[in-house]
Amino acid sequence: MAKALIVGSVALDTIQTPHGTGERILGGSASFGSVAASYFTEVSMVGVVGTDFPGSAVEQFKARGIDVQGLEMREGRTFHWSGYYEYDMNQAHTNATELNVFADFSPRLSAEQRKIPYVFLANIHPQLQLDVLEQMESPRLVAIDTMNFWIEGYKEELTQVIQRSDFLLMNDGEARQYCECPNLIECGQRLRALGPSTVAIKKGEHGALLFHDGGLSFFPSYPVIELKDPTGAGDTFAGALIGYLARKDDTGPDNLVRAVQAGTCMASFVVEDFSLTRVANLGPGELRERVATLRNMVRLPEPDEEALESRLAPSLS
Repeated sequence: MAKALIVGSVALDTIQTPHGTGERILGGSASFGSVAASYFTEVSMVGVVGTDFPGSAVEQFKARGIDVQGLEMREGRTFHWSGYYEYDMNQAHTNATELNVFADFSPRLSAEQRKIPYVFLANIHPQLQLDVLEQMESPRLVAIDTMNFWIEGYKEELTQVIQRSDFLLMNDGEARQYCECPNLIECGQRLRALGPSTVAIKKGEHGALLFHDGGLSFFPSYPVIELKDPTGAGDTFAGALIGYLARKDDTGPDNLVRAVQAGTCMASFVVEDFSLTRVANLGPGELRERVATLRNMVRLPEPDEEALESRLAPSLS
């Protein structure tokens, strides 16, 4: 088992969905990613919070065994995002983004963190991602996430990060935006050609496409009935798959597929409640049961070779 390092935002979110409202609840890419990864391996989190950040949230991280020595506290207020979802839960609408102490975030890794082999650089400024990479000592796998804002305004820096990564995660809109191409299969191939050996294109409730050495794999999402808040689903997906890969210390094609299965099912838990309420409190066997259900969903019967033989058109002579 190897360790995982997760660098990203730690936030207090105000979220409204058709199923309720959460006021200044725990959020941020590093929060969701670290909690998800902690189910599989030891996790070291790097982020920054303000003096308004509740001690109970820090204790929540510690309860999952997450190393929070890299969670810096500064004078000021914590990064705050306010937004809402309508009945199309795939689309978040922003009311306000207050960077606060996150505006001057500059990740500085300890000597121990620099040696951690599995790294997830969550959705932060590409230059900060590059700064972290400069501090790392020969990581075994670097996974990165991004967003449309960085693609639009900092594409050159983002391209440098992509070229130095092993595992790239984008949603379908971001992939099309970056590649300026409507076809997701072509987008995946173009992105992989930049350097990452693996590219995951997330399609929300419609699953994910995985481009890797073993070819192209498609994963449906786990069917969730009680969907309350989709915030953090992508970060949970990424954190779980990085944690899984670190636990097995194996990045072969078969294990990549297993890792994405784990990430897909872990993300299905986080959307069932606000913040990390559901995903931080999984019962024994819950994840295993969902992975088994997902695998059963995509199991196909052996083809009937005779029925697939082309029927010749009748001769006109």
